[in-house]
Amino acid sequence: MRPDPARVIVRPFKPATEPRDFNPTDKTRANHIVDRMLALDAETVASQLADVLENFEGRHRNLLKLFEARADEMEEAFNTHIAFTKEQRQLAGAYFLNEYSFEASALFNPSIVAHPDQSGVSSGSVRFVLSLRAVGEGHVSSLTFRSGIIAVDGKVSVDLTSRLASSPRISLRPGSDAIDLTFTADEDISERVIFPITESQSNGIEDARFVEFCEGGRRTYYATYTAYSGRAIRSELIETSDFVSFRLSPLKGAAARNKGMALFPRKIDGKYAMIARQDNENLYLIYSNDLYTWNEGQAILKPEFPWEFVQIGNCGSPIELDSGWLMLTHGVGPVRKYSIGAALLDKNDPSKVLARLREPLVRPDPSEREGYVPNVVYTCGAMLHRDKIIFPYAVSDTFSNFATIEVAALLEAMKA
Repeated sequence: MRPDPARVIVRPFKPATEPRDFNPTDKTRANHIVDRMLALDAETVASQLADVLENFEGRHRNLLKLFEARADEMEEAFNTHIAFTKEQRQLAGAYFLNEYSFEASALFNPSIVAHPDQSGVSSGSVRFVLSLRAVGEGHVSSLTFRSGIIAVDGKVSVDLTSRLASSPRISLRPGSDAIDLTFTADEDISERVIFPITESQSNGIEDARFVEFCEGGRRTYYATYTAYSGRAIRSELIETSDFVSFRLSPLKGAAARNKGMALFPRKIDGKYAMIARQDNENLYLIYSNDLYTWNEGQAILKPEFPWEFVQIGNCGSPIELDSGWLMLTHGVGPVRKYSIGAALLDKNDPSKVLARLREPLVRPDPSEREGYVPNVVYTCGAMLHRDKIIFPYAVSDTFSNFATIEVAALLEAMKA
């Protein structure tokens, strides 16, 4: 799966005001644009709007509605003017939007979970949702999705990606730091793009680690991710039950000030459990009674082998096996080379490490080491399917691939 620069969303465009000696009572550049547009006669307005539609129709759903919605957001530029005709308002909205190619540079760091809708899937197969980090102009990261089928024998097929892409309706929750996002259910899942919204996310929503969490017969999909402002990072949480509506919330506590957190798929001894790396070097196990607050934990895994001497981190939520919790890890070695390893944790007490790979499970191949960030292989989460681990991973922070691993062979390798 490679990035496609032809996939675009529309983003707000707001011209800057005059940088010097600006009087707030003066008209802004946005007002000047509107003035020029309103000076056009009705026939020219209609012609210009038709030209815009001809150029951009087919690249977006409901283009005129997007123009009208943007006009609603630009009331501060419009309220000094006379009443608009419908076509004037639509054309004005078009002047304050721009296309953004959200995956122009990279499509990487995938995680995978079973799709909430398994209708029509043949026995022994499973439909999945794949989340991916997309990077566009300015190294801004957003979250995008794919779907597909894992067959009985573990063969993976990814559904065709929609040519279109869309942004959600955003709702701020009064008295809360949470944000609700809602897409249209009839859109293909590959159309849905979660783009940075808040100041803390302004330069990126990075490396979402999705997990299917089960509690009391209820299934919720959670994903920890890194919010990057361009200056600071923090961990935040996405939750959804259907991949149509999402809630985004910041996490609190000492561990949430860093990145690389991964939630266990169920409570352990009545508490939520998380793998974290708050010291940038070692992996910690943390328990909490509160899903949104994570503080100090117990270091359970430290760099031990040469390929991970710089640091280690998790590669997604632990996977529950009969023999314990399988935790995929990443290690950083010489020349900042990232490789993927694995460890097995005790099922009842995950602070106990039962086994660990001495050599990487996956490492950068010389034939595929070039890309946006060379010498990196990375994943944000795999899943168990029958007797196999289905393992999506990224190459050189550029494109994504799949591997299939026999559970028995992996456990045997950990004993060596």
